[in-house]
Amino acid sequence: MKPIAILISWAAIGWLAACSPVRHCQAPEVALPERIAAEAPADSATIADMEWWRFYGDAHLCGIIERTLANNRDMLAAAARVEQMRQLYRIDKAERLPNLSASGYADYETNDYAGKSPSRDPEFGAKLTLAWELDLWGNLRWAKRRSGARYEASIEEERAMRRTLVAEVAAAYFRLVALDNELSIVRRTLATRNEGVEQARLRFEGGLTSETVYQQAQVEYASTATLIPDLERRIETTENAIALLMGETPDLRIERHRMEIDELLPDSLPVGVPSGLLQRRPDVRASEQQLRAAMASVGIAYADRFPRLSFNLTGGLENDDLSGFFRSPFSYVVGRLASPVFGFGRKQARYRAALAAYDEARYGYEQKVLEVLREANDAVITYRNLRKTATLKATLRDAARKYVELAYLQYRNGAINYIDVLDAQRRYFDAQIGLSNAVRDEHLALVQLYKTLGGGWQLGD
Repeated sequence: MKPIAILISWAAIGWLAACSPVRHCQAPEVALPERIAAEAPADSATIADMEWWRFYGDAHLCGIIERTLANNRDMLAAAARVEQMRQLYRIDKAERLPNLSASGYADYETNDYAGKSPSRDPEFGAKLTLAWELDLWGNLRWAKRRSGARYEASIEEERAMRRTLVAEVAAAYFRLVALDNELSIVRRTLATRNEGVEQARLRFEGGLTSETVYQQAQVEYASTATLIPDLERRIETTENAIALLMGETPDLRIERHRMEIDELLPDSLPVGVPSGLLQRRPDVRASEQQLRAAMASVGIAYADRFPRLSFNLTGGLENDDLSGFFRSPFSYVVGRLASPVFGFGRKQARYRAALAAYDEARYGYEQKVLEVLREANDAVITYRNLRKTATLKATLRDAARKYVELAYLQYRNGAINYIDVLDAQRRYFDAQIGLSNAVRDEHLALVQLYKTLGGGWQLGD
C-alpha cells in the first residue's frame, strides 16, 4: 500500500474514533449542597477519618469486630469475588498482547480406495504460531477498561461490606448491653417491690391498711416479674445474631462491658463536606466504577460494528519421514479481515442496548448520590436529637428518683397513701427504662452516623 493510502486509512480510523458516541458518555455531574446538614459546619474534618478500633474503643466490641471481619461468610465471599474480578482483569489485559502457541503432531493415515492398492501417508510436524489482533477500533482497549472498572467495583463492594459488618456488629453489641442494663433494672426493681409486698402484707395483717393496698403491691410485683422472661429471650437471640455475624455457632458466649448510663457523648461531631462524603463512601465509588464499566460496554458494542484485523505467523517443521524432519522447515503468514456484512441490525441493536444500560447506570449513580446525601443529613439530625433526648431522660430519671424518696417520707408521716408510693416507684422504673433505651438509641445513632459518613472500612484493619 502506498504511503498516502496508509495516511488516509489511519486518518479515517481516527476520525471515526473521534466521532464515536462513546465520547459523549461522560460521568454525570450532580449538584452538591455546601454542607451536609443545615447546622453542621462546612469543614473537611470528619469522624469517618478515624479507624473503627479508635472510634469505638471498647475492647470487647473491637475483638468481636475483628473476628467478624476474619470469619464472616459474606466477607469471605466478597473477598473471593475480588480475586475473581482480578483474574478476569488480567485475562482482558493479556488479550491485547500477541498470543504464542505451540503444537506437535504425528499422523499415520492408511488409505484403501476401491480398485487401488493400500497406501500409507505418515506425517510429522511441530508448529509455533504467533497470533495478534490489531486493535483498530479499540475493542480490546474497551474490554480492558470494563474489566478494570469491574475489578475496582468489586474492591469497593468489599469495602462496603466491611463497613456494613462493622456497623451491624456495633449496633447489635449496643443493643445487647442495653438489654443487660434493662434486665438489671428490672431485677433491682423486682427486689424492691418484693420488699414492698412483704411490708404491705404485714401492715394488712396488722390491720393498719386495707387489703387493696396489699393486692396492689402484688400486682406491681407480678407485672415487673413478667418482663424478665422476654428480656432473657431477647438477650439470647441477640447473642445468637452476633455469633452468626462472627461466623460462629449460636452457643458462643459474647463477652461485653456494662452500659455506662451517665456517659456523656459529644453534642456535635465533625461530619465533613458533601464532596468528601462521596469520596469516602465505598458504595458510591462502586456505583461510579459500575458506571465506567457500562461506558466501556458501549465502547465495545460500538467498535464491534467495524472490521477486525488479525495476523497469524506460523513456522515449524513438517515431513512425512522422521529422518528428514529437521531439514523440512516451513512458515507462512495469514492476515485476516473479518467484517460484518448483513446481520439484520443485531450489532446496532446491541450498541443501542449498551447505550440504554449506560443510561440506567448513570441514573443509578445519580440516585445513589442523592440517597447518600439524604442518609447523611438524616443521620446528623437523628444523632443531634437523640442526644438531646438522652439528656432530658437523665433529668427525668433524677427527678423520678427524688420523687420516690419524697413519697416514702410523706407515706411514713401519714401524708399520702401507699398507692401514691407505688405510683412514684412506677414512674421511677419507667424513667430508668426510658433512659436506658435513650442511651441505647444514642449509641445506635452514633454508629449509623459513623457508617453513613463512610467510616469503618479502613485499609489495614
